[in-house]
Amino acid sequence: MATHTQKQISVLSMSTLAFTVCFAVWVMFSIIGIPIKTNLGLNETQFGLLAATPILTGSLIRLPLGMLTDKIGGRIVFFVLMASTVVPIWLIGKATEYWHFLVLGLFIGAAGGSFSVGISYVARWFPKRRQGFVMGIFGAGNAGAAVTKFVAPSLVVAYGWQAVPQVYAVAMLAMAILFWMFTYTDSAHHVPGHVTIKDQLAALKDPKVWKLCQYYSIVFGGYVALSLWMTKYYITEYGFGMQTAALLAAIFVLPSGVIRAMGGWLSDKYGAHRVTWWVMWVSWICLFLLSYPQTEMVIQTTKGEMSLHLGLNVWAFTALLFVLGIAWGFGKASVFKYISDEYPHNIGVISGIVGLMGGLGGFVLPILFGAIVDITGLNSGIFMLMYGVIWVSLIWMYLTEVRKLPIVKTTAADILE
Repeated sequence: MATHTQKQISVLSMSTLAFTVCFAVWVMFSIIGIPIKTNLGLNETQFGLLAATPILTGSLIRLPLGMLTDKIGGRIVFFVLMASTVVPIWLIGKATEYWHFLVLGLFIGAAGGSFSVGISYVARWFPKRRQGFVMGIFGAGNAGAAVTKFVAPSLVVAYGWQAVPQVYAVAMLAMAILFWMFTYTDSAHHVPGHVTIKDQLAALKDPKVWKLCQYYSIVFGGYVALSLWMTKYYITEYGFGMQTAALLAAIFVLPSGVIRAMGGWLSDKYGAHRVTWWVMWVSWICLFLLSYPQTEMVIQTTKGEMSLHLGLNVWAFTALLFVLGIAWGFGKASVFKYISDEYPHNIGVISGIVGLMGGLGGFVLPILFGAIVDITGLNSGIFMLMYGVIWVSLIWMYLTEVRKLPIVKTTAADILE
């Protein structure tokens, strides 16, 4: 008979591993979409829609899945969710038409809904003082995007893009079985039966929830969008092959996922508000620099014309992207620390709402990325868009939180401590 501590460890580790697999599947089109785009002759906007389609389903079902998790428990919901995606994943390798990929993408997108299930399931196994760190560990499953960056390009080069969904379908089935074998159910974690759907949805009237949604739409939605887009960005902007481009993109994707646990620890120690505030400012600086397009200037001097090139080389670009990824990794954890602090008895529903809006950001942004590139021809236009979104977050946070909580002021007592 396993002790409570052993159950906690098993639930956390298996849930994190399961979420990693689900996330890898969720962003699969970021890699296989590139050869599919070439084969079908798609434009940038069509590619953006293809890559983002799974994100739409995974976002929309987060709220109902969070509500269901609160009612009947995360273990059964997580298992059924994973099992339901196996066949659609496999069928992607058989698709031949653009609409085939879009329809199947909607079905495999259910894997992305695993976040609101797992975050509620895991959090309830631990005391409140540790929930930020624990949810950060679970959220590190975002690194599944990096798994796809490492694994999928090699499969594409060696066996063709059709091998990727076949391997992922087998991995998902195996993960579902292992999850069921090594996790546990605790009925004490469920919401009492008399709590109605109307009661659960009352959270939609809370303006604080919508503020958290806006924060999460950039730190998570932006992360998902760039995870889908960066491999292609390196190919078109810097001329790399798919494998090299995917590895460079992983420099952004992997740390942002793994560092989330540290973001949870920092949020436990210093508070969700303080961590989120500085995340937004670091993001603002990085996105400002990343937004500048490659520019050639001719300057008239006393000695004649002088050519001047302004723009980020690949190393400076990647370094800024790495810093941005770290910031967003902290931010993803700090937003959910807000939730566990302010809504301890409604984690599933609130995380579902916030996760839904964050996921919708991950759906809408790649489509807008494609439209921006098609219309302007500027690859860096995608960062200009996100720079504007960060401005909204900073202004909203300043008006509603900073003026009430002057975290930028340090007292003498703070310095002595």
